[in-house]
Amino acid sequence: IKITYSQEMEPLGTAGPLALAREKLIDGDPFFVLNSDVICEYPLKELLAFHKAHGKEGTIMVTPVEEPSKYGVVVFEADGKVQRFVEKPKEFVGNKINAGIYVFNPKMLDRIEVRPTSIEKETFPGMAADNELYCMTLPGFWMDIGQPKDYLTGLCLYLSSLASKQPENLRRGKGILGNVIIDESAQIGEGCVIGPNVAIGPNVVVEDGVRISRAAIFKDCKIKAHSCITNSIIGWSSTVGRWTRVDGTTVLGEDVQISDELYINGAIVLPHKSVCANVAQPQIIL
Repeated sequence: IKITYSQEMEPLGTAGPLALAREKLIDGDPFFVLNSDVICEYPLKELLAFHKAHGKEGTIMVTPVEEPSKYGVVVFEADGKVQRFVEKPKEFVGNKINAGIYVFNPKMLDRIEVRPTSIEKETFPGMAADNELYCMTLPGFWMDIGQPKDYLTGLCLYLSSLASKQPENLRRGKGILGNVIIDESAQIGEGCVIGPNVAIGPNVVVEDGVRISRAAIFKDCKIKAHSCITNSIIGWSSTVGRWTRVDGTTVLGEDVQISDELYINGAIVLPHKSVCANVAQPQIIL
């Protein structure tokens, strides 16, 4: 896979970087733009086919939400042609919001200058006014995972999708509850109970008697015997001590060491730190 970078020397918003990368995007073919903090099933083939069928400059994916008054709502016609955008509507105008997944023809780059620009507030309204923007409703799940609690919710949605579409990728067996994915290189001790909604990465060592639920354990971590991890994210190469409880949307950065017999509640721990005392109330550990 060849990866080509376009580096901003100053923040250019959500549209300016496309103008900056213009020379890399004008080969004639449509190109995708994806928000990096979104998780879904990414039906890119279907999106591209829909985009080519209508032939206009751009297509955005939209997703339904239960409380559209909290978001910017996309108002569109039955064929998908976008009419307008309504920011945090007080009256119901629809329940579909921008899902952060787009495909564009290179021609749309003529609308953007190399300056700080919002694609949502500046570029899209102009495209809609010119009848050059369509939308497609995203099938399946969608979640903005930019915050730790939302990351964990996104993990649950992803594992649920795997259970229905690729159940062979989930771990089953003794001590496994619900939807769990465990890398083949991970080592799981005796008497552990894992799940539901757990992801365990490569080379993780989970010692005997550990309980893990609704959590992500990243690569090269060590979870020592009889510890309990719930609603938390354990970063790369971190260690959780024996008989330690980690809960409350705790997030450990890379190479964090948690001592034995501690209670860690809602801590955000920066990389390469050691924690040797209880954290009873949520806090950031610098």
